[in-house]
Amino acid sequence: MLNYAALDVEILVELRAEMAAELDRQGKSEWAAQEFEHIRLAGPPKPKPERWRRTSGVHAIKNARKLAIVRELWSARDEVASRRDIAPGRILPDSAIVAAAQAGPRTIGDLRELPVFGGPRQRRSARVWFSAIERARALPDSELPPLTQTFDGPPPAGRWSRHHPEAAARLTAARTELSALSEEVSVPVENLVSPELVRRLCWDWDLAAPADAVAYIDNRFTAGGARPWQRELTIPRLAKALTDEG
Repeated sequence: MLNYAALDVEILVELRAEMAAELDRQGKSEWAAQEFEHIRLAGPPKPKPERWRRTSGVHAIKNARKLAIVRELWSARDEVASRRDIAPGRILPDSAIVAAAQAGPRTIGDLRELPVFGGPRQRRSARVWFSAIERARALPDSELPPLTQTFDGPPPAGRWSRHHPEAAARLTAARTELSALSEEVSVPVENLVSPELVRRLCWDWDLAAPADAVAYIDNRFTAGGARPWQRELTIPRLAKALTDEG
């Protein structure tokens, strides 16, 4: 196993030299240096909010109380999995969580009648799962989760054309410009600048109505962590695209 692991990195020194030469040939060594420094200083990623909403099959639940059961069961499972150092799905499958939320068992006996929960392993943990269900059942209405996830920022871009067509047109123009730039400099579009920064820029454009588009975008992108090489390449193109659309 040690030999196998060593083979994974055996050619990295030579590969680094090749990559460095290629970056230098393309005039991108400084871009790479800025990216490396950004990664070095970034720290660990922030935990995603409401991770329990990624439970497979949760979209079928249309009741806030049942959704709370999913949340409590997911949290209980996550705690058990962390304590035992086992993948959560091996502790209790998502399908069992959703089934319990839909059924809303009133007793431990009812819970054990459900698929998976009646098995030998789950019978031993029935009290843990039933306690989670009871916690969800006892929550006041004010603490129930909303049926849809709240977003810190604009809604998914797929909804823009119906509810905010002007923003959708701006996003299309911005993406077209960035796609052309990507071809010119041989850098993937998503690496030119964070797609989330672009979405937020296009969504908020009406609210800001900037007199100086270049300065406005530069301030937004700087605050959002865009590197100097990204700002230098993308801001003039985006300013033109968005002012033409506006």
